[in-house]
Amino acid sequence: MSVLASLALRVRDVVRGVWREAAMFGTVGALAFVLDNGGYTLLVFGFPGGGGGPMRAVPVQASVIATGAATVFSWLANRYWTYRQRHRENVARELALFTFVNVIGMVITAGMVVLSRQMLGLDSALSDNIARACGWFLATLFRFFTYRRYVFIPA
Repeated sequence: MSVLASLALRVRDVVRGVWREAAMFGTVGALAFVLDNGGYTLLVFGFPGGGGGPMRAVPVQASVIATGAATVFSWLANRYWTYRQRHRENVARELALFTFVNVIGMVITAGMVVLSRQMLGLDSALSDNIARACGWFLATLFRFFTYRRYVFIPA
């Protein structure tokens, strides 16, 4: 086999591996998103026709609980499924790095809203949602590459 053919096969295998990993990462992220937003909605608004959730008077605390639950789910799912071959032996350090990366991701998302509102002067629900979607996209790219490089590294 020629060097060029060998290199092409190796690149193909790497791309396949990254795509598989990205699909798993995306699945975990989508489920965490549903858990976060669904959990918040249930805690604050309850089931449809139910008259409100148990935390309707404290929506900020409900948001913290829902986001915390989604973050723990995301760490466990990424650790034991997406990156099952790449987790650290020091679990506390890995969780601390994971949390740190997620805080930066939250700042990226919030920063897009600040950019939209403060610098561009946009303040509609549509512009906020577009800014948040752009922020989620950028934060997701940041998380994916940061998890691969710093959080879930080969032991």
